[in-house]
Amino acid sequence: MIRLQDIHKTYVADDVENHVLRGVSFDVAEGEFVALMGASGSGKSTLLNIIGALDQGYSGRATIAGQEVKGLSDRALSRFRNKTVAYIFQQFHLLPHLSVLENVVMPSWFGRPASDRELARSATAVLEKVGLGHKVKARPGHLSGGEKQRVAIARALFNQPKLLLCDEPTGALDSDTTLKVFELIERLNADEGLTVLVVTHERDIAERCKRIVRIVDGAVVPDPAGGAA
Repeated sequence: MIRLQDIHKTYVADDVENHVLRGVSFDVAEGEFVALMGASGSGKSTLLNIIGALDQGYSGRATIAGQEVKGLSDRALSRFRNKTVAYIFQQFHLLPHLSVLENVVMPSWFGRPASDRELARSATAVLEKVGLGHKVKARPGHLSGGEKQRVAIARALFNQPKLLLCDEPTGALDSDTTLKVFELIERLNADEGLTVLVVTHERDIAERCKRIVRIVDGAVVPDPAGGAA
């Protein structure tokens, strides 16, 4: 599903080079549940942006779902982002003036046309999957933090992606809600075979994943607790 080969990324500011990624190489198989763990500034989010084809300014090869993403046309990139990968962020990025159902169908704005009835049916089905089928008409302001994140997960699943990229998905939640949201992501991986890559700096979250890839100063290193890269 993911194959990264010798990925380097450098930012230049005021004539100073910052080597964010230094020869990163690792694979993630289809259906795997992998944690990408490291301290703030280690390069985790930059690497996630490369995998999601949001960043093209790197050297090396990134092949996602059989597609080498560097150099794709704007149209091909949009299709890749809309159908192959989906993101869940620490912040929920819900539009407060839209209902839960309307927030979930947002990915349809960038895809093939469909009737309102078809979109509503698909959105309701995915909301039921995350336990929020009864909240379709609610506004985000009336939801708890955990419910907001589940809406964000439903939106990510709306187009049936092959790969779910999670950037600190429970960072804004309390410990009890974190557990419930992470259990939902685990169930999606186990029951539907969804490939999941979770960026985190928290050891307890990383250890719930099947494998840990640890990033230190932009490079993959062996995990001291035994998680294999």
